[in-house]
Amino acid sequence: MKNVIVGQSGGPTAVINSSLLGVFKTAKDRGADIVYGMVHGIKGLLDRDIVDMSTQIKNDLDMDLLKRTPSSFLGSCRYKLPDLEGNEATYDEIFKILKEYEIYAFFYIGGNDSMDTIKKLSDYGEKIKSPIRFMGVPKTIDNDLAITDHTPGYGSAAKYIAATTKEIIRDGLVYDYPVVSIIEVMGRNAGWLTAATALSAGEDCESVDMIFLPERVFDLDKFLDKVGELYKQKRSVVIAVSEGVKVADGRYVCELSDHVDYVDAFGHKQLAGTARFLAGKVAEKYGVKTRAIELSSLQRCAAHITSRIDVTEAFNAGGSAVKAAFEGLSGQVITLKRVSEDPYMCITEPADVHFIANVEKKVPDEWINADGTNIEEPLVHYIRPLIQSEITPLWVDGLPRHLILQK
Repeated sequence: MKNVIVGQSGGPTAVINSSLLGVFKTAKDRGADIVYGMVHGIKGLLDRDIVDMSTQIKNDLDMDLLKRTPSSFLGSCRYKLPDLEGNEATYDEIFKILKEYEIYAFFYIGGNDSMDTIKKLSDYGEKIKSPIRFMGVPKTIDNDLAITDHTPGYGSAAKYIAATTKEIIRDGLVYDYPVVSIIEVMGRNAGWLTAATALSAGEDCESVDMIFLPERVFDLDKFLDKVGELYKQKRSVVIAVSEGVKVADGRYVCELSDHVDYVDAFGHKQLAGTARFLAGKVAEKYGVKTRAIELSSLQRCAAHITSRIDVTEAFNAGGSAVKAAFEGLSGQVITLKRVSEDPYMCITEPADVHFIANVEKKVPDEWINADGTNIEEPLVHYIRPLIQSEITPLWVDGLPRHLILQK
């Protein structure tokens, strides 16, 4: 038998299920007998929480619903596999389960930490001479995977952020007194998402006044001085700030106010409160009305405003992973390669997971302005093609209809 298994891991996106559909449909088209799904990723595999995807996706309508459904259809996890040395029992159990299900190829849809899982499994498989192929399918709204031009999930999140920023700018102009709005955008160590707020600028809208990315050290005093200059000049000041901006001593800005207690299995602190802290400082110093706006999980689950480009590329990434595995590749991640700017065009290529796992791609320094308070035009030019066109939800009773896992 030629069975395959697929899982989703890490933070979800609005198009991660399009990649799942790409794996499922392409695997079935290429003759896979059963496509299994791991519920809650590799942790679900270890718990034997596994479903036959054919019981979930029964017809074309289900396929249409799945690619329009936000979040991870199979559920997710942040489960870090132990290092190989001295922990063979964990890997022996995983490969025992895969053998029981007669798995030919294993697909994992995720970001940096998920690619760490693919790297470890493929390395152990090579060590024990297992015939199972292990392939990574890229996913992250943070857009911080190495080698790939961009990641599926980023374009839709950028589209939502840019559109929402335009609406926030409009709202700020309602009153005849100064209002300072600070938008907090996801992005732990890379500012790709926050940069998308710059796309709000156009004939009908001014841009945000300042953009702060984690690639540059954040200076609180200079920030407050600049805000003081701006609010005296204009009615509404709108500022975008990455949740992961840090001050000179290495602390996250959000840690200047609240102690961050939660740390996940990969050592990542939960970041929140940056905008709230900064808005409080502005109000305290200047006595002006402030708003702290946390886009939070809305950035990654707004499937009603997905980019058609993003949905298509996510599907293609899943399908390309299956194609590569069925052609004999393993220990690879599918990447997107931009081959044309006008018209925009991307192709898929496999790349060695060892050059991608645990490597963060940052915004190039030359794409940030000299004083670190905004971005340069090449970054806007890089993002804009990724937000083009839309896929409309299937509306039922005035609301989008989603496909839900049935167990």
